[in-house]
Amino acid sequence: MAEPRMTEHLQQIFASARAWLRPVLPKRLRGDDAVVPVVRLSGIIGFSTPLKPGLTLAGVARALDRAFALRRAKAVALAINSPGGSAVQSHLIFQRIRQLADEKGIPVIAFVDDVGASGGYMIACAADEIVCDQSSIVGSIGVIGASFGFDEAMKKLGVERRIYTSGENKAMLDPFLPVKPEDVERLKAIQNEIHEDFIALVKARRGPRLSGPEKTLFSGEYWTGRTALGFGLVDRIGDLRSTLRERYGKDVAMPLIVGERGWFGRQLPGVGWGGFDDLWRRPGMAEEIVSAVEARAMWSRYGL
Repeated sequence: MAEPRMTEHLQQIFASARAWLRPVLPKRLRGDDAVVPVVRLSGIIGFSTPLKPGLTLAGVARALDRAFALRRAKAVALAINSPGGSAVQSHLIFQRIRQLADEKGIPVIAFVDDVGASGGYMIACAADEIVCDQSSIVGSIGVIGASFGFDEAMKKLGVERRIYTSGENKAMLDPFLPVKPEDVERLKAIQNEIHEDFIALVKARRGPRLSGPEKTLFSGEYWTGRTALGFGLVDRIGDLRSTLRERYGKDVAMPLIVGERGWFGRQLPGVGWGGFDDLWRRPGMAEEIVSAVEARAMWSRYGL
């Protein structure tokens, strides 16, 4: 009988100590308040510039693992702000979220900030519920590809393009050659296949909540949060803090979960590099500048 009494006595000691320390403990360690870890998914998906890395599974996997492993988590919140990007990386992140949610049995709530469009909306569909602001941009369920054509400019400059391939379609859609209708048809066939997969994913996740004609919903068009709510693309209008406090109490803990960092945190410009003079001499700098311009163009499509 001594052992049960000792165990009960220790439990009382621990309970008293926890009550005494409660005012100075972080909310997530108090033991009685609800905890909803927050993972921020922001940026263009699978698309990086020198100073602003994009969203990839490799970049967010650790944060997702940590969020779903947090003890006493009532749910996992995703703070999404993305205009889309890589279809593959969007789907990989979607899959990881669903795998962890099913494995841990934890609900997922997505909160769309400025934009949850294209691949950003695909990731939001991994959640059991999608919340956005009335002015958020939502939708763009489609596939896009863009390039440039320099063949006329090269003619004026007297530059000749020489390509040597071992496959007749290896130079398909080369921006320095005149566009061929058959090449465009091949590209559109690939885009249509990816689009069909995207549509199937949205239907599987949103199901009977979707309303409105499919021709409109899956046309690639995007809408404000208020209109998206009417179409069933989102579940409610709101924000992260207010929604979680309303649902889990005013003392709910909302720790921001990030991936592992080095001892000195994230490397900043000016630390470990030779400054802007050195930056301009880096190999591939021209390509990085073009990437930055393209990234800016993606955000600009949504008025941002």
